[in-house]
Amino acid sequence: MKQTTSRELYDYWDRVRRGRPAPRRSDIEPSDIRRILADTFILEVAGRENYIIRLAGTRICALYGREMKGDNFLDLWSPEDRNALATLGTAVSEDAAGAVVTFSVATAGDHSLTAELLMLPLSHSGERYDRILGSVAVGERPYWVGAEPVVSQTVVSLRMIWPNERPHFMRRASDRAETGVVIPFALENRRRHRHLVVLDGGKT
Repeated sequence: MKQTTSRELYDYWDRVRRGRPAPRRSDIEPSDIRRILADTFILEVAGRENYIIRLAGTRICALYGREMKGDNFLDLWSPEDRNALATLGTAVSEDAAGAVVTFSVATAGDHSLTAELLMLPLSHSGERYDRILGSVAVGERPYWVGAEPVVSQTVVSLRMIWPNERPHFMRRASDRAETGVVIPFALENRRRHRHLVVLDGGKT
């Protein structure tokens, strides 16, 4: 995770889950994350191809130039990337994994920027992970954000975070040489592993 927003949200999510694979939806208090609330969202898992945006922060809506509530999150992506994001959603909602996606966006005015997407599992019913808490973060917000809506976006890299792992930024320097750290993967080198797309290459 490179963006401060992503790290802050993950740290909060990790605290409130209290050793469980994921916290409950009711554990999330918006006032606890007020500084980054405008960059956060919640998805309802309604099926492998249906991730309904139930809440979207104001900075996310400004980036896309519209109110996002009720949209299918997967509709934001190209057909190829849509399948990859659906696979990530399955890992988050079935295996309580976290996911970090670096992606580029382009606007109608031919501007572009790189953003970081974080996806973390939540339990709404108490029996399954049927909500996803996430954030969309950019380093610096250029002048055109809010004036030129995003018209396309492309995945650059993916990382998975399994329930018993600590993200790279939370590990002590002496721990980082150990195996099992979160590894970013280049999209060019793919293979299948169970229901996941495993992407080879890259460094933390």
